[in-house]
Amino acid sequence: MALAALVPGALLGWVVYEAVGGGGDDGGRTASAAPASGTSGAPSPSTRSASPSAPPSATDDGKRPSGGSASGPLKGKVVVIDPGHNPGNFQHSAEINRKVDIGTNWKECDTTGTSTNDGYTEARFTLDVAHRLRTLLEQQGATVKLTHDGDSPAWGPCVDERARIGNQAHADAAISIHADGSAEGNRGFHVILPGSVHAGAADTRPIVGPSRDLGTRIAGNFVRDTGEPPSNYVGDGTGLVTRTDLGGLNLSTVPKVFIECGNMRDSKDAALLTSGAWRQRAAQGISEGIVSFLRAS
Repeated sequence: MALAALVPGALLGWVVYEAVGGGGDDGGRTASAAPASGTSGAPSPSTRSASPSAPPSATDDGKRPSGGSASGPLKGKVVVIDPGHNPGNFQHSAEINRKVDIGTNWKECDTTGTSTNDGYTEARFTLDVAHRLRTLLEQQGATVKLTHDGDSPAWGPCVDERARIGNQAHADAAISIHADGSAEGNRGFHVILPGSVHAGAADTRPIVGPSRDLGTRIAGNFVRDTGEPPSNYVGDGTGLVTRTDLGGLNLSTVPKVFIECGNMRDSKDAALLTSGAWRQRAAQGISEGIVSFLRAS
């Protein structure tokens, strides 16, 4: 199917914006961003009510439902989902601050991630969306692997290991799920694409093209399904950013992108990110982009 048919008209003229900068391997926020003031820094218990818009097989806490399709259009395809950060990172600062080689330089093993001003952590958000996305992709017949499941391992894994999990699975597509921690008034999502890197253990040259295709398809479906606009503070309104400073991308040998689903520190975005119904739509948009990519490849 032609890509133009899959991406809303407003996004057809998108161009890739090069934004190479510092920060942790978290897709754009300040490294090791702490939770908002007034919170404990530890994840609070998640709400267990079912999302009103979720299908019967997707629960609000993201636990794996019973069953799952063994066949479907994605049978034989492998997808690796990387939920950004880990709820346990708050209790393992020494471990996650250890530096690892990402090819272009050395970065922290991982960071805690950010949170909304009310204390809903990025780690909880990413894990919830990852579980919903896994359900949707398994219903299409895909084999889905997560880099971690919140309590296993208890922290991390480090960014180099996250990339290695996708590589060793020979994933047909991999995605790292995040939410940003920028200033109030900065809104919208953006998809981070790997730039061309050939340094040390990093060689992204074979995956730059397919990753751009994957990211563009995810962005088009995400904006359509969620109504979340492209970022107004990075990417020049395109919703696409290219970076060469993220270990999870630099060390990948399979098509991979990051998605920052919104800004947790903006009140309008936070209202969406904390909604189970919206998180289901976010998972749906990501899933449709991945399905489109895999069926075209």
